[in-house]
Amino acid sequence: MPEETGLANTENEKPVLHWPEEVLELAKRIRLAIFDVDGVLTDGGLHFTDDGREIKSFHVRDGLGLKWLNENGITVAIITGRTSLIITERMAQLGIDHVYQGRMDKLETYQNLLSALRLDDSQVVYTGDDIIDLPVMNRCALPVAVRDAHPLVRQKARWITERNGGQAAAREVCDLLLSAQGILPGLLEKYA
Repeated sequence: MPEETGLANTENEKPVLHWPEEVLELAKRIRLAIFDVDGVLTDGGLHFTDDGREIKSFHVRDGLGLKWLNENGITVAIITGRTSLIITERMAQLGIDHVYQGRMDKLETYQNLLSALRLDDSQVVYTGDDIIDLPVMNRCALPVAVRDAHPLVRQKARWITERNGGQAAAREVCDLLLSAQGILPGLLEKYA
């Protein structure tokens, strides 16, 4: 069980947890954070209006964490199997340039992205929740699963978030990276 620190982080004011040392070591080298959308940045539910428009709910804390990564030298990318205008709009609001939708072969997109950014597997964290995420999780240095991910995805993960997808699980990943790289304390000081 991870040790607790004195920092509060969520609506329940639970303390931020220390991360396993091996996870922190991997997180220190990360230059690219890739996230799935449905089941990671959202709760995985598909909601539609009567006229067929799709509705998604994103957690505001995830958004701030993603912005902080981008502003502090960690590129953020989205690779999702589904396609949605809502994803395009939300990622544009957050300033995320690398958004890949309708990608059932996530590994091909991953490889092309690494080549374009001149990065390698050791510099990547990928956060997923379902079987389609496994090919990328098998390649990247730090595969992360959200708490309610498919059992095979949790088994493959080097680290599992405390929260379910869509409930600020992505923010936990952001905080991990920012903390491991010595950035989080300055951000907390700025706002505390």
